[in-house]
Amino acid sequence: MNIDEAKLNDFLGKAVGDLGAAISASLMLVGDRLGLYRALASEPATPAELAARTGTHERYLREWLGNQAAGGYVSYDAGSGRYRLSNEQALCLADPDGPVDLPGAYNIVEDTFHTLDRTVENFRSGQGMEWGEHHPCLFHGTERFFRAGYHAHLLGEWLPALDGVVEKLARNGKVADVGCGHGASTVLMAKAFPDSQFIGYDYHPESIRIASERAMAAGVDNARFEVADATGYSDRDFDLIAFFDCLHDMGDPAGAARHAHQALKADGHCLLVEPFAGDKVEDNLNPVGRVYYGASSQICVPVSLARHGPALGAQAGEARLRSIMVDEGGFSRFRRATETPFNLVLEARP
Repeated sequence: MNIDEAKLNDFLGKAVGDLGAAISASLMLVGDRLGLYRALASEPATPAELAARTGTHERYLREWLGNQAAGGYVSYDAGSGRYRLSNEQALCLADPDGPVDLPGAYNIVEDTFHTLDRTVENFRSGQGMEWGEHHPCLFHGTERFFRAGYHAHLLGEWLPALDGVVEKLARNGKVADVGCGHGASTVLMAKAFPDSQFIGYDYHPESIRIASERAMAAGVDNARFEVADATGYSDRDFDLIAFFDCLHDMGDPAGAARHAHQALKADGHCLLVEPFAGDKVEDNLNPVGRVYYGASSQICVPVSLARHGPALGAQAGEARLRSIMVDEGGFSRFRRATETPFNLVLEARP
């Protein structure tokens, strides 16, 4: 066997970087749960100062801070011996209302270890795993991670990119949020458009319970939540039906598209927010695609297979989604309304 030593060293360097990231995943959760990131965002600190401020043990924090600084998640000043978060680090690690909530994403990673044995068996058998069979950390992490994107883009970019939707919702619109989870997107829209009515649907009863509590806590009285799957809700005459990061998970995405088509007004809109993906495998061999393929193989595909679905996967791509909505769902118009580095934002019209 001929080994190119330079290529071997390059590969091992990458592997060590990935190993460092993997062993640090649980420490990200430690930093979030103990308030370490939030404390560093407010003021730089030595390990002893951070321990005193957060009620934690200084010896453990020395190791945690070393790990975080080595990975570039915390900044270190050798002169003062203090650690801090830059504005950019704090935005992603210590601001749940910021544009990216990284600790929320690590709750999703946490779930994959809870379900590891089941995932191994699924790879052997081809069986699926229902959404509700996952550890609750998945549901909370999904809400946290995606909520940040909704706060950053939904009201200011995604809805305005749909032809005439903002005007309809400002007057007196009716909106369905299908696969609403804990209701972050529903509540955000309901607060922004108090003259419209919003209904969140999800087939996971516990998520609907939490969504209802979140709406009540937010003082929202123009939104309600119902347990129903994407082909089972009975309301009609919607101005907007939204699927936020969920159509690719479904057991019957074509049926969900047909049901939405029938439930919309003649001039209504269907909004699909899906993971950013190209239509070819080679288009997705990048850091974002790596994250999505990882989540897809352990969460998205099993959820669809559990209901004997087509298992579109998180990297379905625009062409496949167009076929679902137009060829199988009955919509006549379909376009990419806008995009982010993480999302395709697609609009379908009857």
